[in-house]
Amino acid sequence: MAAGASSNSLYDRLLASQNRERAMAGVGPLQWDPALAAAAASYGPALASLPHLRHSPKATRPGQRENLWKGSRGYFSPEQMVSTWAAEKRFFHAGVFPAVSSTGDWEDVAHYTAMVWPTTTRVGCAVYSTREFDYLICRYSPPGNIDGRRVQFSSR
Repeated sequence: MAAGASSNSLYDRLLASQNRERAMAGVGPLQWDPALAAAAASYGPALASLPHLRHSPKATRPGQRENLWKGSRGYFSPEQMVSTWAAEKRFFHAGVFPAVSSTGDWEDVAHYTAMVWPTTTRVGCAVYSTREFDYLICRYSPPGNIDGRRVQFSSR
């Protein structure tokens, strides 16, 4: 958890940060989903045991997409955590998913598009901390980043 933040303010700020990005993209706000937050929290210990960030198996999260982040414990605000995903919008261009990145690699925009996908309506996040790192796990539903779907929203 970010230094000096209570659980409620941390999660309120994570939701508000993501909803600011959605507003800039011209899509409606996400609603907080406690079940998604619990599912995200359940992955924290396993994620922290891995040598690098790796998404949980899709089979363990049907109907969900997942964004992951890792940083030095207590150093980053919720807004800074989310901003790393939002920064991917510089590579986004409208198109048919997965051909939506100016780099040619959809993974360069996947966190951003998962966060602002127009038909996604709910999010739940958890921060898992070790002695060294904070891990942010957010789960989204209904899932975005759907192959063959046209993606067009403002990326500025």
